[in-house]
Formats: sequence, C-alpha cells, structure tokens
Amino acid sequence: MAISLEEVRRIARLAHLAFGPEEQERFTRQLSAILDHVRSLDRLDTRNVEPTAHAGTGAALRDDVVVPPLDPDEALANAPESERGLFKVPRVLG
Repeated sequence: MAISLEEVRRIARLAHLAFGPEEQERFTRQLSAILDHVRSLDRLDTRNVEPTAHAGTGAALRDDVVVPPLDPDEALANAPESERGLFKVPRVLG
C-alpha cells in the first residue's frame, strides 16, 4: 500500500514537523514499506485465535502487601526544601 508524497507532507504538517525534499521522499518510501508489511498481516489465518483485550499475556505483578508507610523525616531527607513536614516545590500557577 503506497502512501503519497502529499500524504507524507500532510502528516508532517499535522505533527508540526518540517522536512526537506529528500527526507519527504525517504519517509514516503519508508512509510509505504511499513504499510505494505502491516497489510501482509491480513493474509494470516486467525480464525482459530482467541480474541484478547490486550496483547499482554498476564503481567508478572507482585502481590499487594500492606507495609508501614515511610517515616516522614526519612522521606524528606533528600528533599531540596521542605516546610512543616511537606515537600516544598516552586509555585506552578500564578
């Protein structure tokens, strides 16, 4: 499935990217090759493949274990600034 040079320019414009003519040509070839590869996946027989909600096969998660909280003095030990037992950070909103 070929992608046109105009489509590459439109995608670049939407992404606020500026490419020279050589880069536009290269990306046109590369994106066309990627789309061809993805289209080749349509030929795979997936009739006997169970649908999944996500690609993961069960993440290796640790058990939830209740642990005592970190001591406030220990938590603030490496903070650049603290005040009244809290992290002091620069004001973000004016």
